[in-house]
Amino acid sequence: MTISGGCLCRAVRYTVAADALATRVCWCRDCQYLAAGSATVNVVFPTAAVTMTGPLRDYSSIADSGNRMHRQFCERCGTPVTSTSEARPHLTILRAGTLDEPELAKPSLTIWTDSAPSWACVNEALPRAPRQPPPAG
Repeated sequence: MTISGGCLCRAVRYTVAADALATRVCWCRDCQYLAAGSATVNVVFPTAAVTMTGPLRDYSSIADSGNRMHRQFCERCGTPVTSTSEARPHLTILRAGTLDEPELAKPSLTIWTDSAPSWACVNEALPRAPRQPPPAG
């Protein structure tokens, strides 16, 4: 199965030649900034399976987990597309909203629930982790 996706303006496109290793809803403060106050839905893939084209810009920061993260976004429309951690270069996180078929992104865990605001909509059917769980894959 080949998975495809990209940004809002279609300047950035990607394909993935592997199934997702995990899909998580994240309420860490960094993700709340990326999602304009909500959580992000993040799909984890093996980096070797991801092919990316288009004008991406990188933002590097230290996450609450202590890891140096690289978040890439389309330099034209600003859509957040990827996240990678220097601690786990073999994994690439793609934002579920960038998938051509977002139905493929079915979360199995909600993470960083300790950082979620009191009004957050958290799916009661999913297991929760108060902070960063062990890496997927």
